Formats: sequence, C-alpha cells, structure tokens
Amino acid sequence: MSIQYYIFFCLALFSIGVVGVLTRRNAIIVFMCIELMLNAVNLLLVAFSKMYYGMAVQNGGATTAGIDAQIFVFFIMVVAAAEVSIGLAIIVMMYRNTHSIDVNFLNRLKN
Repeated sequence: MSIQYYIFFCLALFSIGVVGVLTRRNAIIVFMCIELMLNAVNLLLVAFSKMYYGMAVQNGGATTAGIDAQIFVFFIMVVAAAEVSIGLAIIVMMYRNTHSIDVNFLNRLKN
C-alpha cells in the first residue's frame, strides 16, 4: 500500500481529533479526541518507519533501519497510558466535586 493512503488517513484522523477538541464541551470526549490525535501520529510514524525499512532492504539487504520510529511509538504509547490514568482521575474528581464534566463549568469556578 502506498504511503499517500496512510498520510491521508492520518490527516483525517488528526483533523477529526482537532475538531472534537475545539467543539466539544464534555471532558471525556475532549480526552478521547486528544488520544485520537496521538494515535494518528503514531500510525504515521509506523508507516514512515515501514517505508524507510523497505527502502533500506531494497538498497542493502538485511538491516535494522526503521526500528527507531517503532521504539519511539512504544514510548509514546506508554506516556499516553499514564496520561489516560491521570486524566481520568482528574475527570472523576471533577465530577465528584461539581457533578458535571462540562469543560466550561471550570471557568466559572475561578470566581
């Protein structure tokens, strides 16, 4: 499969995530859209890694080229898992205190 398909698919996923973050007020939906954007970037990194590995195999035989991006994706997924646990804990505490997960409600708490 050509790399352009991966680029367009990741662009669509990332755009859906950006639109979701900018238009939604529910904290859980905003959180899911942020994760969608992270996954779009991860998919694009893996696609470029696969393309680079294929080019390296054609040019020189057996190689470990392209492994770095996949290791980087693994670390991004670990950080995203930590972000999910902390973010959901914050959302649960916000719901316990305010009985709402509306993001705009937090602006009213400043006064």
